[in-house]
Amino acid sequence: MVDTYQPSDAAHVLDRDCTTLSRHVLQQLQSFSAEAQDLSALMNRIALAGKLIARRLTRAGLVEDALGFTGRTNVQGESVKKMDIYANDVFISVFKQSGLVCRLASEEMEDPYYIPENCPIGRYTLLYDPIDGSSNVDINLNIGSIFSIRRQQGDDLDQKATDLLQDGHQQLAAGYILYGPSTVLVYSIGRGVHSFTLDPSLGEFILSRENIQVPAHGANYSVNEGNFWQWDDSIRDYIRYVHRHDGYSARYSGALVGDFHRILMQGGVFLYPGTRKRPEGKLRLLYETAPLAFLIEQAGGQASTGTQRLLDVVPSELHHRTPLVIGSPEDVALVESFIQERRRQEQESLTASQP
Repeated sequence: MVDTYQPSDAAHVLDRDCTTLSRHVLQQLQSFSAEAQDLSALMNRIALAGKLIARRLTRAGLVEDALGFTGRTNVQGESVKKMDIYANDVFISVFKQSGLVCRLASEEMEDPYYIPENCPIGRYTLLYDPIDGSSNVDINLNIGSIFSIRRQQGDDLDQKATDLLQDGHQQLAAGYILYGPSTVLVYSIGRGVHSFTLDPSLGEFILSRENIQVPAHGANYSVNEGNFWQWDDSIRDYIRYVHRHDGYSARYSGALVGDFHRILMQGGVFLYPGTRKRPEGKLRLLYETAPLAFLIEQAGGQASTGTQRLLDVVPSELHHRTPLVIGSPEDVALVESFIQERRRQEQESLTASQP
């Protein structure tokens, strides 16, 4: 009698260790179609960019010209750090070799960067923030990269990239890379949210968590309270509320990716509201807030400008900005309720003042 072979527990662990990012994309799509292979290849190139940036960051204090400012400002009017430029160049270099991406758009470039040799075949656009939270680089705190993939619909060399001025529902994939004690890549292609951890011994991102779901409510609230007196009354009302109620914890690092990752895993809400000087907020829609909104909705959460579902926002320009309220559905709804109540009070006051 021949015994039937039964895989051991170790074999199941090994199977998970064999689930690389590119393999997982194909499994998610349950297809080896041309588009499935394209998305798998695109995610593989994003992973390569993450590995190169992570390698640079681990040696940043030892590498000449890795830290500090360049002395220039970007299109946003923000001071540019040397790591911003390095990371931006990494994404360009990696996707020049992809044959799939015709253009890239990022925080560091005023206009999209075209790769003419890819345009006859490549019909995808990569939008990204190469280093989010770069102020943390010099003090060795968490930072990240955010990315979004869209299908190109306009002319190959349409310098205005008008086809990008569409809502966040048009994203094919979105995610981020978190550079911390370990390097983590989180992504979605519209079929749940999945996390991969870089195994340095293998040089591969290996599946670590599948089908992540954000808790319906969380104790964390993440916001820069240094802007308290610049906010609308409704946001100040919400902050006063959490100050007066037990069970809330303030958690804010100054790096969007790190703060969002905490909310995704533990629940709660991240806010970056507009201010009196900048009512549209600071964060950019196409390569910061829309990709994270895509992820959080796939994980069962919500993302809002405070008055509108964020994925419904149509940008007016490449670097369009939006306020952001994102996280657990109950916590986002609570913030929105304060905004709605203030608007109701203001409308009643206006009505009462009229003859």
